[in-house]
Amino acid sequence: MKIASIDVGLKRIGVAICLDGEIVFPKDAILRQNRNQAARDVKAFLEEWEIETLVVGLPKGGSSEEEMERRIKHFVSLLELGNIAIEYQDEQGTSVEAKELTQGVFRHKRDGKIDSIAAKIILERWL
Repeated sequence: MKIASIDVGLKRIGVAICLDGEIVFPKDAILRQNRNQAARDVKAFLEEWEIETLVVGLPKGGSSEEEMERRIKHFVSLLELGNIAIEYQDEQGTSVEAKELTQGVFRHKRDGKIDSIAAKIILERWL
């Protein structure tokens, strides 16, 4: 089963894939100019890799949990995924964990690497 995960942010969308049910690979993040462009790019990514299940990170806890959940679910509705199954996974702490994992490995720039490693952690938790 081909599975992908996304970590939806306001500026970048982290992306990771798992093609064998075991090993998860972070992919290049999708830079977000607006939600329609980002939705098209995510959908194209999912089609390119022939993804069967999409795991979406949802923040649990925190003061803006309901607002972020509403925004993320609205974004997912823009994807028009057809027969791709959608699963939600708690993403709490994944960005912090991603930063800790990569400390000293590369400079933490705003290029989306951290976002995609967070997506990798989300998918590993789901698996």
